[in-house]
Amino acid sequence: MPRSVNAVASKARRKRILKQAKGFYGKRKNVFTVAKNVVEKGLTYSYVGRKLKKRDYRSLWIVRINAAVREEGLTYSEFIKRLKAKGIGLDRKVLADLAMNEPETFRNLVASVK
Repeated sequence: MPRSVNAVASKARRKRILKQAKGFYGKRKNVFTVAKNVVEKGLTYSYVGRKLKKRDYRSLWIVRINAAVREEGLTYSEFIKRLKAKGIGLDRKVLADLAMNEPETFRNLVASVK
């Protein structure tokens, strides 16, 4: 009895990897064994990148809040501490958005915690 290799599944698997490698340079885009390694490494980088993006945005929000709060005569850490003491539960994303797009509202918020 001849050996069954299920060519359909093998071809689909290779095709999927090569499709993910589209746009890569040289052998990375069309040689399966090379493309497999490069795609796997790229997926690892994308996973790490999603975590780094969260970290980068949080630090950006903190910088924006700090800049806006210092104009009002407070520091970032004092401001956050006073917000928590007052029980105001706004996160840093919302606070940074207020500081950038609605400075008057942000000033009122800072005045309420002073």
